[in-house]
Amino acid sequence: MTEQSEHTDRVTAWVERYVRAWNSNDPADIGALFTDDARYYTEPYAGAWTGRQQIVDGWLEHRDEPGETTFSWRPVVSGPDLAIVQGETTYRTPPRTYSNMWVIRLAADGRCREFTEWWMKHPGSA
Repeated sequence: MTEQSEHTDRVTAWVERYVRAWNSNDPADIGALFTDDARYYTEPYAGAWTGRQQIVDGWLEHRDEPGETTFSWRPVVSGPDLAIVQGETTYRTPPRTYSNMWVIRLAADGRCREFTEWWMKHPGSA
């Protein structure tokens, strides 16, 4: 296995856990994604949710209902502690689609220490 494929496998495992938490809204699933002192930016220039508990609380306050979305993605950059992911989120009700760009900074143990998301609504979406 090459070093690059190890990095890709690591970010793939994290994104799969993120999507599982997105669909479960289980506080334990959400919290397991992040380090104790992680920062989660819901948009690039907004203040961050800081620390695991604030991330869980913010996530649940803005949660999507299980099964409401589909998400596809691909890694753009995948390194030892930084990944950039391009994705697409489709909501069922009302129907709408967003392009996503995620910047994920991983700790040595595979949990996220900093997450920033950009999202752009597709033209013609409700």
